[in-house]
Amino acid sequence: MGRVGLRSTAVKAVLLLVAAAVLVGASPSTPRFVGTISEVTQAELRYSYRPGCPVGPFELRRLEVSHWDFAGRRRVGSIVVRATEARDVLSVFRKLYAARFPIRRLRLVEAYKGSDDASMAADNTSGFNCRSVSGTKRWSQHAYGLAIDINPVENPYVHGGRVEPPAGRRYVDRTRARRGMVVPGDVVIRAFAAIGWSWGGRWSTPDYQHFSARGR
Repeated sequence: MGRVGLRSTAVKAVLLLVAAAVLVGASPSTPRFVGTISEVTQAELRYSYRPGCPVGPFELRRLEVSHWDFAGRRRVGSIVVRATEARDVLSVFRKLYAARFPIRRLRLVEAYKGSDDASMAADNTSGFNCRSVSGTKRWSQHAYGLAIDINPVENPYVHGGRVEPPAGRRYVDRTRARRGMVVPGDVVIRAFAAIGWSWGGRWSTPDYQHFSARGR
């Protein structure tokens, strides 16, 4: 082998060593956030929509978004919101993903046959559901696709001596922040505030899981 061949072989060896060193020292990159918005049909809202609801399926959109679960695994979940709010809500989930804020579950309430109680008990983060405010005959903001409940167990609704869901009772004390909780000044509140949504945790009967476009 001539001098040129030896030099070429030596250069290749050095390059391979450098590449190996880079690979050993590199940390796995965070998978990128994925978020899509699509139209939703009445068939997809079998349990959460019915004739007489204040908005129809054509006024809603389905979001498929990346999120982190409580084990630190990347998941892709679904949520339905008002079409006019879809892009803004997508930006919220993008920020929560970047901050690695954990979301236990992100499924349409169809998975719970439209039962808000069952969805909350499963610690499911949800949006649209054509239902009334608990204990009243008034439409909930969820019925308009203008509200989202985040990790209901870690962020319960406390009213009249009741805690919803019941498993959220251990999180009524908000002085000790734990994973999945929404607390004043955190990334969840900031992300929603950036799109003009407000937090129910500041109400006289606090609804720590609740964020809405109209402040109710």
